[in-house]
Amino acid sequence: MSSRLLPVPDGLDGMRVDAGLAKLLGLSRTAVAELAASGEVLLDGQPAGKSDRLVAGGLLEVTLPDPDTPVEVVAEPVEGLRILHDDDDIVVVEKPVGVAVHPSPGWTGPTVVGGLAAAGLRISTSGAAERQGVVHRLDAGTTGVMVVAKSEHAYSVLKRAFKERTVSKGYHALVQGHPDPIRGTIDAPIDRHPKHDYRFAVVAGGRPSVTHYEVIEAFRAASLVDVVLETGRTHQIRVHFSAMRHPCVGDLTYGADPALARRLGVSRQWLHARTLGFAHPADGRWVEFTSEYPADLAAALEVLRAEA
Repeated sequence: MSSRLLPVPDGLDGMRVDAGLAKLLGLSRTAVAELAASGEVLLDGQPAGKSDRLVAGGLLEVTLPDPDTPVEVVAEPVEGLRILHDDDDIVVVEKPVGVAVHPSPGWTGPTVVGGLAAAGLRISTSGAAERQGVVHRLDAGTTGVMVVAKSEHAYSVLKRAFKERTVSKGYHALVQGHPDPIRGTIDAPIDRHPKHDYRFAVVAGGRPSVTHYEVIEAFRAASLVDVVLETGRTHQIRVHFSAMRHPCVGDLTYGADPALARRLGVSRQWLHARTLGFAHPADGRWVEFTSEYPADLAAALEVLRAEA
């Protein structure tokens, strides 16, 4: 265990302990909440709860556990992991469902990083050991196109491109009902759900989150929507459409109708990373990659089209 003393800066005045300390330490709010619940967070010498408010000039004392043993990358072939492009700087893949991007505590399934290692591909050594080369992520239940850096230069360039939002990220989502208007922008801040740590929600004071969408095909019970992300928050598309009362078909975590999911044969959120475009880190030329729908998502659309 180690102890750290942290004065509360003016910019965090009035912020919740879990949110403010997460920013100061680079931890998740869940991790900070667990520390507070264990009595490991003191504010001006007194135990602080996760929802207590910080005061500028106050003194935080935090007792941190020793770091965990790094998660090991296991080179393991991943069924359905398809390479769309491979050169000296980048590898672009189609991620299948049920595959995480990189290892993490508690995850025992296949990973993109492990699949690439099994294929004999060398990736960038930047980043934590288990996340080397990873510049963006897709949920385990989301399929589609993603890029991994192979060179140190590519890692730096792509990390900056995602941060500065110069990357074009296009998704297709099948959402329940019919969004009105059929073309629009959802601008609503996202943060962890106030009651359920495994979910996210539209929360006042959350991180700015912007989603652009357009309905490209309408059915009786659902709409196929083209989505362009301006920001890249965790679960952003799922949260935003759920907040509009049009959750992704099959997304039971965010309020989807289980009966409709069963009828369409969908056992996860109908969400696919369709296109990815960016300036190639080697020479700056614009490159764009497209991923076709996997079998389960395509089959659901055929059911809906047959009912039209």
